[in-house]
Amino acid sequence: MDIDAPIVLHSAARHGIAEADALHAWAFAIDVYDLGGGMVMYIGPDRAGNLTEIGVVDWHDDVAIVHAMRARPRFLR
Repeated sequence: MDIDAPIVLHSAARHGIAEADALHAWAFAIDVYDLGGGMVMYIGPDRAGNLTEIGVVDWHDDVAIVHAMRARPRFLR
């Protein structure tokens, strides 16, 4: 994936995570899971330090965050 900051799509706000928090969690990810089907899940802290899961896909020749929410237990093993 590109090292430039990804585009944050509207769908990423579905769970109430602010765009700045999603970008922070992506930039400072502590773990990464390839979920297949083009989805990569980054686990990182939001600006307050809460672990957040960030779903990233390739989107029209760019990288896009399509999912953001507080990290679920399955990603915190």
